[in-house]
Amino acid sequence: MSMIMVWIFLILLSCAVPIAHAMLGGVATALWLEGKPLAVIAQRLYSPTQSFPMLAIPFFILAGNLMMSGRFGVYLVNIARLLVGNLKGGMGQVSIIGSVMFGGVSGSAVADATAIGNALIPVQKEQGYPSGFAAAINSASSTVSVLIPPSIPLILFGLVSNVSIVDLFVAGVLPGLMLGFGMFAMVWWVAGRQNLPRSPLEGGFRAFRGQIFVALPALLMPVFVIGTLRFGVATPTEVSVMAVAYALLVSGGLYRDLTWRGIWDALVDTAMMTGAVMFIIMASSTLQWVMTAERVPQHLAEWVSLTFSQPWMVILAMNLVMLVVGAFLDLPAAVLLLGPLFVTIANSIGLDLVQLGLMMVVNLAIGLYTPPVGTTLFISMGIAKSGLGETVKALLPFYGVALGVLLLISFLPVFTIY
Repeated sequence: MSMIMVWIFLILLSCAVPIAHAMLGGVATALWLEGKPLAVIAQRLYSPTQSFPMLAIPFFILAGNLMMSGRFGVYLVNIARLLVGNLKGGMGQVSIIGSVMFGGVSGSAVADATAIGNALIPVQKEQGYPSGFAAAINSASSTVSVLIPPSIPLILFGLVSNVSIVDLFVAGVLPGLMLGFGMFAMVWWVAGRQNLPRSPLEGGFRAFRGQIFVALPALLMPVFVIGTLRFGVATPTEVSVMAVAYALLVSGGLYRDLTWRGIWDALVDTAMMTGAVMFIIMASSTLQWVMTAERVPQHLAEWVSLTFSQPWMVILAMNLVMLVVGAFLDLPAAVLLLGPLFVTIANSIGLDLVQLGLMMVVNLAIGLYTPPVGTTLFISMGIAKSGLGETVKALLPFYGVALGVLLLISFLPVFTIY
């Protein structure tokens, strides 16, 4: 039955059917052909919605939307320009530093690519950046957001693998910073070769020192999230609610730029993003039920142990599979699909599940700026009005950086400490 389900799923995907509908179509067809009741689907769809930790997803999304509804984005860009704008290719460096800071607020690469791309890509093009390079910087750097807490993909991996979300958040900080620093160095190198301009903040520190203290409370949100979780003050779900209250306090009380319209727009955006993620979660639970019933993860783990003689070979094979899958499936769907399978394999070779979670997120994040599906790639290309060929060519050094970080966290556990 599982093979029928997989083939139907792949056929529907190849016909451009949305991922959740393809999952449900595969499961429904397999159950029907096996003569089993379709009522199972309704039961499995409902089951994951009863998870208390799942509430962290909409609240973290809402906190990010509330924070970004006002002037915080302007403060963020100005702080980044103050820090790195004086370097060669300063506005490109601002995009990367901005993504690192933005990731601690939104936890979403798509939100990062949209917000920062709209703010910086037009300026970069005015300063002489090639359209493809501007799009490449934005599409690659925005994926740092999926490692810096609060990360929505890490929450999803924690839910499907029963790994502590706190441990995943803490362990994601160092790889996120490594990825950001690697891209930072890459932009500096390319900017030097192409003689791209500097972009210092006008007036320097004196002109902006007052705004730094105003922006600081928003930039401290990831510290608040990590600290609260690490010291056991609250659960991830409780912290997500506290993050919303924190965002309301900062945006409404300190910045005084949070309007009723802004709150409504943030709620609508949160509902749409949550609905899309939840539908994928619900559909994937039906697929996981079929695979579990037929012991697919266990059979796969047995096959892997017979085929590959060394753990490093298994890790390399998992990375290759995740890179391929990430190029065709969106990140949340791929985490939910591959997570349960790879957890069993990781346990069979003694691979730490937190390390596996970070490997998976970095792998699948590369897919966000890889054709043919790359979400942040096509968002950035739309903003920059660049062609696919020139953008992918400009992305080649960024692929190298991301693969280098991936190898480090895959084979050196010291980089995933928690």
